[in-house]
Amino acid sequence: MYPRPTLALGLACLVAASTLSAAPALTKIADRLIYRDDRYYSSFPSIVHRPDGELLVAFRRAPERRFLYGAAQHTHSDANSQLMLVRSSDSGRSWTREPELIYAHPLGGSQDPCMVQLTDGSILCTSYGWTFLNPPEIARLKPGTRVPRNGFVTLGGYILRSLDGGHSWQSPIIPIPAEGEESLDVFGRPKPGAARGAMCEGADGRLYWVVQASAGKPTPRGETHLLISADKGNTWKYSCRVASDPKISFNETSLYETPKGDLVAFTRTADFDGHLVVARSTDHGKSFRPWEDTGFRGYPAHATRLPDQRVLLVYGYRFPPYGIRARVLNAECTDIATAPEVVLRDDGGTTDLGYPWVTMISRDRALVVYYFNRDDGIRTIESTELEIR
Repeated sequence: MYPRPTLALGLACLVAASTLSAAPALTKIADRLIYRDDRYYSSFPSIVHRPDGELLVAFRRAPERRFLYGAAQHTHSDANSQLMLVRSSDSGRSWTREPELIYAHPLGGSQDPCMVQLTDGSILCTSYGWTFLNPPEIARLKPGTRVPRNGFVTLGGYILRSLDGGHSWQSPIIPIPAEGEESLDVFGRPKPGAARGAMCEGADGRLYWVVQASAGKPTPRGETHLLISADKGNTWKYSCRVASDPKISFNETSLYETPKGDLVAFTRTADFDGHLVVARSTDHGKSFRPWEDTGFRGYPAHATRLPDQRVLLVYGYRFPPYGIRARVLNAECTDIATAPEVVLRDDGGTTDLGYPWVTMISRDRALVVYYFNRDDGIRTIESTELEIR
């Protein structure tokens, strides 16, 4: 059925979602609300744990047009979407009520703020933008510019940097496009690198970032490619293709470096029954082995290292019952298909939820953040605190 071998073999194919009580590695402490405002559609969070213990959660916020203006449905493209941030000084039990503005793109709306904290204490936040065009403006676009039916055209990706714990952010850094990128931005240029997902800082001090690209004709498909920075994200060089396939699209990817130095890319797919796939580099990003199917549904995913070097992987589950799930993997992430799946939330209202991000808040506690809805109502930023054993 699938064009690549699955990682799930034998009885592993029969592993079902376990309950928290059946998974001794994880104990759920509490679900908590981080941010809600009924005027806004809040989504796509990321989290970092500062050296002084403060937690920062970034998220995308846009007008909730269904309830404000009577729109027929919600949309993930909005010219008024902005990047926001809230803080916690008590390990996620309470959060600042009024969010701070990270960035409002002057030419359109911004998506998916993905933060990573570097070893020097600085924070990078990747995002990408859309701008809305009217039909006469669309007619003037350079041939090859992809225009979704809703009239939004990409502005490409960008990177923000903070040197003071997220209180201020420097001017955007515009990354290079991936090689082979066939999509043009609104200005007719190859789209600058963009992605939802975590870049990682390697043990060698370089930054590794998997970006998305569109390639192939007549119908472009999503591919993923690796960019590398040797100067903390100021400049980037193209390295290699991570995953591509003539029938499957690959997009939102979080990257993780194992203790042995392997780079593991946890990648969302389209046209693959909702399966998460992985690709691995054993040569510090010079190349990636052929991608492999994990054998289970769930996306996008994010991973963090536990104190004993195991890996906590979290991902959204956009199939009934909608919610958030997790697995505890070995240090090298080689048991992803057989590690028990743990249900953190199964009370979501629709598929429009998830995008979890996780950080350790103590040696034995983790905090998972995500966006959520109940009965297709207001989108909120929420969290689940876990005890790790």
